[in-house]
Amino acid sequence: MIGRGGHGARPQDTIDPFYLTAHVILALNAVVSRHIAPFDPAVVSLGAVHGGHTQNVIPDQVELTGTLRYTETRVQNQIHSEIRRAFEVARALGGDYDLRFHLGAPPMVNDPRAVDLIQSVAGALLGEENVLPIEKDLGAEDFGSFLALAPGAMFMLGVRREGDERFAHNPAFDIDENALPLGSAILAQAALRFIEEPGKWLS
Repeated sequence: MIGRGGHGARPQDTIDPFYLTAHVILALNAVVSRHIAPFDPAVVSLGAVHGGHTQNVIPDQVELTGTLRYTETRVQNQIHSEIRRAFEVARALGGDYDLRFHLGAPPMVNDPRAVDLIQSVAGALLGEENVLPIEKDLGAEDFGSFLALAPGAMFMLGVRREGDERFAHNPAFDIDENALPLGSAILAQAALRFIEEPGKWLS
């Protein structure tokens, strides 16, 4: 957010970027709730706000960074458009902004045939009662870049240690390595089945 800095005792001589930022944040929080269809999963989350260096000086800029999540590529353009509209609030209040989008991986959409193959193999190896659907969320996964090139599917392997709640993104993260041969077996058996019956898994 771009304003005009100055002394904290004379705010009338500044364009306070914190004031601009506050209004833009409110507008950003309405992007999903008021502009994206309720059945199109999406998230706009701010992760950091940086501005200023001392208590009595109004800075000339405040930096916002965040993340966008969605499951449909068509929603991406709509979110970008609405975010630009939210930032226009800064200009309406006398300031300006420099907005940049850094595109990551595309949404990860598993191929239904690959899912069927993996479920079938995992059920045969581990028992169907041990093959569970994954709870949907908007966590990002760069495996979507591979699926943009060839059909496939990603599955999660349960590696939590019993009684130990150290999940991913935890500095003490650890796994039960006894699960690794199971994951390798699922992949190997899935590859064998695909080679043996390619027509069953390809359209």
